[in-house]
Amino acid sequence: MAIQKHLVLSDRIKIELGLKESLSFKAIGRDLDKDCTTISKEVRYHFFIRKTGARGNPFNDCLVRRDCGVRHLCNPCTKHGHGNRPCCFCLKCSSLCQLYVKETCNRLKKPPYVCNGCEKLAKCTLEKAFYSAEYAQNEYEICRSESRSGISITEDEAKNIDKFISPLILKGQSIHHICSSNPDLIMYSEKTIYNYVDYNIFSARNIDLPRKVRYRPRKSVSNYKVDKKCRLNRTYDDFLAFLKINPDIPVVEMDSVLGIKGGKVILTVHFTKSELMLAFLRDSNDSRSVLDIFDKLYLELGPDIFKKLFPLILTDNGSEFSNPSAIEYDAQGNPRTRIFYCDPSAPYQKGAAENNHELIRRVVPKGNGFNSFCQDDISLMMNHINSYNRKKLNNRTPHDVFSFFYGSDVVNKLNLDFITPNDVVLQPSLLKK
Repeated sequence: MAIQKHLVLSDRIKIELGLKESLSFKAIGRDLDKDCTTISKEVRYHFFIRKTGARGNPFNDCLVRRDCGVRHLCNPCTKHGHGNRPCCFCLKCSSLCQLYVKETCNRLKKPPYVCNGCEKLAKCTLEKAFYSAEYAQNEYEICRSESRSGISITEDEAKNIDKFISPLILKGQSIHHICSSNPDLIMYSEKTIYNYVDYNIFSARNIDLPRKVRYRPRKSVSNYKVDKKCRLNRTYDDFLAFLKINPDIPVVEMDSVLGIKGGKVILTVHFTKSELMLAFLRDSNDSRSVLDIFDKLYLELGPDIFKKLFPLILTDNGSEFSNPSAIEYDAQGNPRTRIFYCDPSAPYQKGAAENNHELIRRVVPKGNGFNSFCQDDISLMMNHINSYNRKKLNNRTPHDVFSFFYGSDVVNKLNLDFITPNDVVLQPSLLKK
């Protein structure tokens, strides 16, 4: 069976012929050496609608058209010679009649989802769906062309990076200098930044670049944004090996909760033993904001408490975590934690944090951004979440268990407040102002 191969026009012609012969998706797939779900998706994604009548009857998809006796919806009648006939014979009745109820053919709700090969086609006056090889091929080519063109950046992301990059370009700095000097703030490659300048999405233009207007484009070796070998000796297998040697070491899981693309982001830090989670609001999803949070925690907690709380961190492969050595060592080069990465596309390997994110989504549903919130709002939300009883903790709260493990002094330094059980709110109303 062919896997990961695009359909071509000849394949689509065979699909169209198979539908006319009323073949099943499985039979068509066998003929094309494709999975039946591939044929199903192709038909459902590329059919078109026609509003045509049948022999001797105009298009009419009203549910009561057979028993309808309504007349004179248009006064005078716009159809010459139809003044005494029911309005169901006129194409305008559906837009004028208050009794109109649309009827949809039930056959379109199940395979083959189209009217190709239907034996009732000659008598049907309902809305029809058809699959055409030529139409499907044109749609496919347009979609393929659009997916390979344009820019993959939102308006808010463009504004954020423009505020930082354009003033530096206008000072005479090159894009290479800007990217190499600020790897934790610019989460794009040099080539991408040059492309965005070409697309005129920044205030700075090509004319502002010192050498761009004088040299032809040339091939160059791609430069990595941050640590090229950040996963070296930090894979999930390395993590399991480390735990085998140090079975009693507490694990902290780190992740990001995204809002609207290009907007504010939450960094979550989850203590697996106590189920307590910290959350920090960031203006953008870059590496620099993550480093700033850990540097602030290291300064406020002190080296001893920080090392006790964060001896081992497990995170995913997001680009915001691609500078692990800056988190693992302080400014003087002293070790303060260890970082390991989950396998790609394996969020279940840090499932405790992922499960806790569901509670965040109760307060801020998916699809809503964090732009209207401040850190105090996020801290309030986490206080309610951390004061929520957990069956896994023998019906105790993460706040209670964390206090038992680390003491009230650490709790106070992290500004954690306890919410009484009957006052816990896990609804969007908690953060409505």
